[in-house]
Amino acid sequence: MAEEMLPAWAAEGTEPDGVGWGAAGTGQAGPWGRGSGCSPEAMVMGTILTTPPGSFQDAIRTLNTLQTNASYLEQVKRERGDPRAQLEAMRGFLERSGLKVEDLDRLNIIHVTGTKGKGSACAFTECILRSYGLKTGFYSSPHLVQVRERIRINGQPISKELFSKYFWLVYNRLEETKDPAHASMPAYFRFLTIMAFHVFLQEKVDLAVVEVGIGGAYDCTNIIRAPVVCGVSSLGIDHTSILGDTMEKIAWQKGGIFKPGVPAFTVAQPERPLEVLRDRAQERECPLYLCPELDAFEGGHRALELGLAGTHQRSNAALALQLARTWLQRRGCRGLGELAEVLPGAELAGRSVPLAPAFRPTDAMIQGLRDTEWLGRTQVLPRGPVTWYLDGAHTTSSVQACVRWFRQAALNQEKPHDGSEVRVLLFNATGDRDTAALLKLLLPCHFDYAVFCPNFTEVSVASNMDQQNFNVTLENALTRCLENQQMWTRLLEEKGGQDPWLPAPLRVGGLLQPGPARGTLLLVPPAPRPLNSPALVFPCLAQALRWVAQGRDPRLAAPAATGAHPHPAASSGAVLLREAAAVRVLVTGSLHLVGGVLRLLDPALSQ
Repeated sequence: MAEEMLPAWAAEGTEPDGVGWGAAGTGQAGPWGRGSGCSPEAMVMGTILTTPPGSFQDAIRTLNTLQTNASYLEQVKRERGDPRAQLEAMRGFLERSGLKVEDLDRLNIIHVTGTKGKGSACAFTECILRSYGLKTGFYSSPHLVQVRERIRINGQPISKELFSKYFWLVYNRLEETKDPAHASMPAYFRFLTIMAFHVFLQEKVDLAVVEVGIGGAYDCTNIIRAPVVCGVSSLGIDHTSILGDTMEKIAWQKGGIFKPGVPAFTVAQPERPLEVLRDRAQERECPLYLCPELDAFEGGHRALELGLAGTHQRSNAALALQLARTWLQRRGCRGLGELAEVLPGAELAGRSVPLAPAFRPTDAMIQGLRDTEWLGRTQVLPRGPVTWYLDGAHTTSSVQACVRWFRQAALNQEKPHDGSEVRVLLFNATGDRDTAALLKLLLPCHFDYAVFCPNFTEVSVASNMDQQNFNVTLENALTRCLENQQMWTRLLEEKGGQDPWLPAPLRVGGLLQPGPARGTLLLVPPAPRPLNSPALVFPCLAQALRWVAQGRDPRLAAPAATGAHPHPAASSGAVLLREAAAVRVLVTGSLHLVGGVLRLLDPALSQ
């Protein structure tokens, strides 16, 4: 396949669904100036770890200055050239921080890309290898509640102390190596990638599982030159402005992580994208294998128990088994436990990509699959009469999987004896996503209410630095919510037999009716009338969750009286929500939306 050229900015550490989106950094100097005084050798060996007296919050505040503003992003898109130059720039940043790309070889990396499920596949893989007693590193994105989640050791986010230590170690080294030719700082995602490599090297992990940010070929993680094994999870259409608008173009980008002589595995893919992956593997002299379905690993025995719910997780688990076993084989770790026995008859001829052998998982593998946790993906939080179903699906294929999971987990449960069950959709989408396509897929769930709000936990986000996004304003986010609200209404009308209200046009005044505090009002329809799945907009997650829960979730206060005159859709809905025997809430469309909800429902995650 002919090489597909990305816009140059696409190589710059972009990431899924929000924070850190963008190109070359525009960061400002930190409050301590030029400071650690560490030599590159000392930084690599860990013999000197002098850090300025900055707090964790100081580190987060300074990290947030590395987010790229929208106007600068547009400039980069216009002016930058070859995307390969962006990987060279990443190597330059890495060297300025005190590391060389050869140093990364010591991390024994498992490098994983894909459109959907790559984070879950990484989580399964990390947990399996941790079950063997190995010290694991895990780099992923985006974070849900705290940025520390992106850099994990032995499955746990690094501590605030470690985050601060390594942040300032890297930041000050980059500051002190600035010169006229290298005056910039790496952008948010690039910086965290470099920082993760420092953490894993100095904390001496046995291996690092590294999730690609976006794409593969030009993703900043692709400075990794010698991973132990690579993986490609399910492909789909996402980030089309960056990766291309066809599955073939996207597959070409994903196959960019393949390396000569390094085995790679992928799950079942559509025929043409699979052929592109095969061609990319051949170009790069990379042995590529197709994972058998998880059924093949069960070999007629009892089903493997997975820590992550949903049938779509079975392919992610199958990929993880292959990645873990191959890592163990290539690193000669037979002493850690008996390697899985290959089951006979697994190789099949006549495939464009050869089928990897199935095998009988070891006890450690079985335990790892069972113990895997990955917040915000097919997660259920029961809170008395209110049950929250959280899944950060944000592509058409992942939303389809989310709907299948939700219908099985919630809609098929026994209904209350009096039938008083209320179903609520809480939705937001970011970036260049086709919101209409996502919402259309959610219609079969038959929600009684659809609630749209930005990813901000509060109208004022200043106190929530881990989730600040300087590239999105509240006004822009609310406009997007209004568009989603109107799209939902149109979809219900097109479905037929519906009689929902139609919101007033944007130009009509009074749609946003503020109460005593800024933004305490709903976006509401213009006049009372019979409602069918009415849609409401709130300016922040805290207000949306309080309205949905109506004081019935002990973690959430009841909604305060605002003094405004909300539409009957809100008033009648509040009565139904207060009186229903069961309230089932699906939160989806954005990982950052799910992260904000988790922050409010489980404050301990913020500690």
